[in-house]
Amino acid sequence: MFNRADIPVSRQQPTCTDCGLSQLCLPVSLEDKEVAMLDGIVQHQPVLQRGQPLYHEGDTFRALYAVRAGSLKTYTTTESGEQQVTGFHLPGELVGLNAINRWIHPCSAVSLETTSVCEMPFEKLEYLSAELPDLQRQLLRVMSREIASDQDMLFTMARRTADERLAILLLSFSERFGQRGLSATRFRLSMARGDLGNYLGLAPETMSRIFRRFQDQGWIEADGREVELLAVDKLEALAGRAAGGAQESG
Repeated sequence: MFNRADIPVSRQQPTCTDCGLSQLCLPVSLEDKEVAMLDGIVQHQPVLQRGQPLYHEGDTFRALYAVRAGSLKTYTTTESGEQQVTGFHLPGELVGLNAINRWIHPCSAVSLETTSVCEMPFEKLEYLSAELPDLQRQLLRVMSREIASDQDMLFTMARRTADERLAILLLSFSERFGQRGLSATRFRLSMARGDLGNYLGLAPETMSRIFRRFQDQGWIEADGREVELLAVDKLEALAGRAAGGAQESG
């Protein structure tokens, strides 16, 4: 029913220069010579298999990581041992930013599928950003975007209905996939619905009911983790967005 758009995981040693995600990551706005300097500090981790951790909550912070292919889930663990999902990270996005303040990772990061990341030791990145103003500005933009995203999520959790929360999340994935040159209306979610519900503060049975309701209304088509948005305007109206925010991109 769907044409799955996979982002291949390279097993070679890629560079920022030849990376197709550079416009979503730190190299954006950098000159070729500056990109080469950033390349000089990037370290390539072994490919992570599904369920393999990148780092654990409480680990000492040493580096930021850019997702090159695949996807990651971040989560904290409660005193009772339960997971609280804090985010999902796609290619071109950075993880580890929330550890800069205390130099301790406040959450864990685990791969949701076969995933490769680029490691940027923070002390070297900090030194390089002082030498390259454009890199420093981009790093600040990324940090600001994460703060804004956290604030939006807090508002969503506090003020939105269950249906609105799911609509907002689906539109967010739509926008992010579109930015990567993939389809903004047909995509595969690498995370389980239980993780989606955990992130939105919704019970699994509530998630199932909303997915079923959206399908019955003709707004989406869902087959396992494959999702197609059939009525983006309806989802945008429910989410309180202006129409036209999620167009077919590939």
